[in-house]
Amino acid sequence: MPGVKNAGKIEFSGGTTLPPAEEKSIASARILPKGTTAAITGTVTAIFTAGGKNNVFVQDETAGIIVRGTGLESKVKAGDQIKASGPINDYFGMPQLEPASSDTVVVVKEGAGIPAPQAVSSQDINEQTEGELVTVTHAEVGMKDMNGNFSASDSKGKFVIKPADSFLLAEGKKYDSITGVVDYNFNEYKLIPRTAADVIEDSSAVLPVSANPAPGLVKAGTEVTLTSGTEGAVIHYTLDGTEPSEQSQEYTGPIKIEKDTVIKAAAMKSGFKSSEMSEFEYKIQKASVRIHDIQGETHHSPFNNQNVSDVEGIVTYVADSNNFYMQDMNPDKNDHTSEGVLVYKRAHGLQSGDSVKVSGQVKEWVLEGYSEKLQTDLPVTEINAAGITKVASGMPLPEPVVIGKDRKAPTQIIDNDQFGTFDPEEDGIDFYESLEGMRVAVENPKIIAPQNYGELNVVPGTVETNTVSGGLRATKDDFNPERLIIDINDNSFLAKTGDYFKGTVNGVLSYGFSNYKILSQRTELPEFVQGKTEREITAIKSKKDELTVASYNVENFSPADRDEKVTKLAQAIVNNLKSPDIVGLTEMQDNDGPADSGTTAADLSFKRLIDKIKALGGPEYSYTDIAPEDKKDGGQPGGNIRVGFLYNEKRVKLAPGTKGTATQAVGYEKGKLTLNPGRIDPGNKAFESSRKPLAAQFKFRGENVIVIANHFNSKGGDEPLFGKNQPPQLKSEIQRHQIAGIINSFVKDVKKKDPQANMIVLGDFNDFEFSKTFDILKGSELANMVDKIKPEERYSYTYQGNSQVLDHILVSRHLAETTKADIVHINSSFMEEQGRASDHDPLLIQVDFSSRQRICSILDQIPYTNKEQFDKLCTR
Repeated sequence: MPGVKNAGKIEFSGGTTLPPAEEKSIASARILPKGTTAAITGTVTAIFTAGGKNNVFVQDETAGIIVRGTGLESKVKAGDQIKASGPINDYFGMPQLEPASSDTVVVVKEGAGIPAPQAVSSQDINEQTEGELVTVTHAEVGMKDMNGNFSASDSKGKFVIKPADSFLLAEGKKYDSITGVVDYNFNEYKLIPRTAADVIEDSSAVLPVSANPAPGLVKAGTEVTLTSGTEGAVIHYTLDGTEPSEQSQEYTGPIKIEKDTVIKAAAMKSGFKSSEMSEFEYKIQKASVRIHDIQGETHHSPFNNQNVSDVEGIVTYVADSNNFYMQDMNPDKNDHTSEGVLVYKRAHGLQSGDSVKVSGQVKEWVLEGYSEKLQTDLPVTEINAAGITKVASGMPLPEPVVIGKDRKAPTQIIDNDQFGTFDPEEDGIDFYESLEGMRVAVENPKIIAPQNYGELNVVPGTVETNTVSGGLRATKDDFNPERLIIDINDNSFLAKTGDYFKGTVNGVLSYGFSNYKILSQRTELPEFVQGKTEREITAIKSKKDELTVASYNVENFSPADRDEKVTKLAQAIVNNLKSPDIVGLTEMQDNDGPADSGTTAADLSFKRLIDKIKALGGPEYSYTDIAPEDKKDGGQPGGNIRVGFLYNEKRVKLAPGTKGTATQAVGYEKGKLTLNPGRIDPGNKAFESSRKPLAAQFKFRGENVIVIANHFNSKGGDEPLFGKNQPPQLKSEIQRHQIAGIINSFVKDVKKKDPQANMIVLGDFNDFEFSKTFDILKGSELANMVDKIKPEERYSYTYQGNSQVLDHILVSRHLAETTKADIVHINSSFMEEQGRASDHDPLLIQVDFSSRQRICSILDQIPYTNKEQFDKLCTR
């Protein structure tokens, strides 16, 4: 492969210098320890944008790598030979060099030429070609999954293709050749075709004709350029509606459009089949188009895929070197149509306050998001600019719309008509669409969740919050469409639930990662005020005859965790939970954490936590768990998370019994578990790639207590609240319903055989107290103690500004009246720097066996006792 080796020190005019770094071949750089700074020289083969940054594929004669950074798309082009310097990182197995800024990436030779792709088979798409440009011949494309990945095969086997644009491939077609760069993500290698020229269906035919600008509305006098990807091909075209042939007009230069015109064109070359005919229809834009015309009263522009000319606006926000937002200074009087729009133009060179006229094609574009964004997220209306005219600079910006004052967001409904009616006054999703791309403001915003990923979840200062920490609680009928996300692009900003700003935050309303958000900057924020939210200590006090049981998700805990996290978790158990008698733990990893070594035992994980608890003045806990089969229970690959128990032997004893294995199913016979501890129906398909419930029987002051620890499958795969599909489909709940049914059946069996059985079911259920999951799980046998907690305290987790309950403790119904419950808010409202040790708050219950026994003994002797009330309290 062509490239440059040992280029030595390179100096450039204009003051650009590279930081000192040892120059390496790309093959050598790829295997350097994470964080090691290196310099590499190679040729750019592809450029993509992901997560707000550019992924530049670079290769030399030894290997390929990704150079990832901001502002690179406007600095380098495919075919350039570049030198880049920065630390080597590893993104889920894909090596990448991450320059501190675009200044540390310089062009050695512009237009050096893209190296010829290597001819490979499906079996060669692996680590040996990772990051390099390759071609697979005679490939058949299969089905496309929800993430835009196509299955494919050739004579050697199967492989995966993830094209830059999904329209490049068609399901069920055969292709003579497919060229692209080799990427690695989500545990598989993928071929990424860059453009239509990389995908050759019939190599014996000339590639079809393309036109620039794209067909649609154009100004009179617009010149259209025709091209074919086949070198040496001759283009023939017609303007009278007839089919083009060799006798038709030969294309030799741009075609000027002075009236509504249809161009029909085909490309021809000796020795090749002629291309398929291409048709391009242009219409003259007869009147000026304003931004509100482009946006319309809809989520998709009425001008989508059409050209517009000289659209006027003031640049209000520069997102990066290729993207900016502009707004019309002469709005209409319709609040349903936005006056702002996103504009894409490489290296636009504009600043906020520039007055511009933009010509180009209107597109509905899905911005940054998760891998499934094309299937789940709303698009943002943008103009893909062919030309921009700067009229003036330093112009005043339009006044922002003050959300909560000028216009108020709906406070309950996100969407109730499946986009059938565009009604911003009623539907939150329509309200924010009507402001897309516009300058907005929030006065005295209250922070309703800890800062995460450089984003602040807020509500206007006039909106009343409804949790003790100052958040908004999600309920069955209200997921709080009034919450706003302010993207300050600074994940070092410290903010917790209950903090607030004294003043106004300004920004531009955009959309990304499944949510509308206000784009702003930390440097422009008003005065920040810390609220009074503090980490809680439970009010429940240990008593001789009362059993305390906690549930705590410790978020991928292992011996590899920092001492700081171990200390925080131990302090919480000792001080905030007051050393419960039993602690049900979820997300305990194996002894070497995420390392994929085949290890499944977690004795060292438990020991590290137990030792720290004792060192901080807590009891010396014992523990019990059952190690899962390797990589069979989901979670972080190699981590083998499981549920387990800590228990204080000075207060409770694990009942005698044989410990089960990962595949043995526990039962209940003659008043005890057949395995102790034992897993519930671990072979059931409902538990595929998910944690298996663990049942353990304890003895407390003469009482047998069965505790079942759970960690139901996550909500991954559920569609977003503000997504393109309304109402969102909650695909993950199907599995949780199955699991809930299995647990309830187990409880039913125990209660049938022993009506007096004391049962506690706890854990991270990844579902809400009002969900169908809990209707199934509770049945007529269990009561959810979360329901006893005051609404303003009823949350254990915060997600995108919604305080919600995912962690629960249920008890046998006869225990409910004599059981206290508490959610101890020590994590969900805080950042790590403020004491957070996990993303979940722990729960605690206290069961008073003595009072129940005393009351039932008295009631049993009263002949006129209400039988229904007696059974509810005393029948076990």
